[in-house]
Amino acid sequence: MAQFTNQATLTYGNVVTSSNVATGEIVTVLSATKTAIRREYSQGSNVAYVINIVNSGATAVTDLTVNDNLGEYEFGVGTLVPLDYIDGTLLYFLDGVPQPAPTVSTDNGLTVTGVSVPANGNALLVYEANVNGYAPLNEDGTIINTVTITGDCANVVASETINAISQPQITITKSISPVPVACGDRVTYTFQIQNTGTSPLVATDNAVVRDIFSPVLSDVVATLNGAPVDFTYNETTGEFATAQGAITVPGATYTQDLTTGLWSITPGSATLVVTGTI
Repeated sequence: MAQFTNQATLTYGNVVTSSNVATGEIVTVLSATKTAIRREYSQGSNVAYVINIVNSGATAVTDLTVNDNLGEYEFGVGTLVPLDYIDGTLLYFLDGVPQPAPTVSTDNGLTVTGVSVPANGNALLVYEANVNGYAPLNEDGTIINTVTITGDCANVVASETINAISQPQITITKSISPVPVACGDRVTYTFQIQNTGTSPLVATDNAVVRDIFSPVLSDVVATLNGAPVDFTYNETTGEFATAQGAITVPGATYTQDLTTGLWSITPGSATLVVTGTI
């Protein structure tokens, strides 16, 4: 319930007298929750949010304004916004029935106007946001996103917290040299393995690099970061595989520019080199 007070004055001649303070209460019929479909993020990823507004009253509530601050946080003497609303993604449902999209503005976070909630019903707003360069990426990084719903006799707040992905995030690229190569020459395959996650890829993650070399190689040698690495190889089929857990990659490091507030990523990396004779 929301409490309000009121006091009257009576004047006569040069005299002013005040009444007692009357106190009233407005029953709050609206409640709201905000939920992220996926509660982890990385730079450049998309996050889907669901705002559920419930009306427990017997009368429809109309003309609400829904404002999402898109994770705004203080930085230095100003503020940074780590999420960008993806234009055209907003969906609007009343009691589960799709509705025409209401008016959307992104001048101050994400603002949706003209939202209604049926009596004893609910309204759903579903939309996507992109994680931009201002999103904290360190191990304890979070985006705390707050939505405020206002209108006649309405002032409801709901928040959701999502966390920076901490587990390893691995990519691998492959190159060959020399190009071209003659039959009977040595050829080198180089695998660049990068980790953009804060956690390292360790032996207990049991990572394995597999390949089938065609044409089949002979006299195969493999190294990881310049040191010999255990592997298996079939000279009949060309099937190659590093030993389980032999591939390890350090975690990435993240730095926030103290002037701009932008975060940069230096991936952890490892280089697997396989050479053989064609």
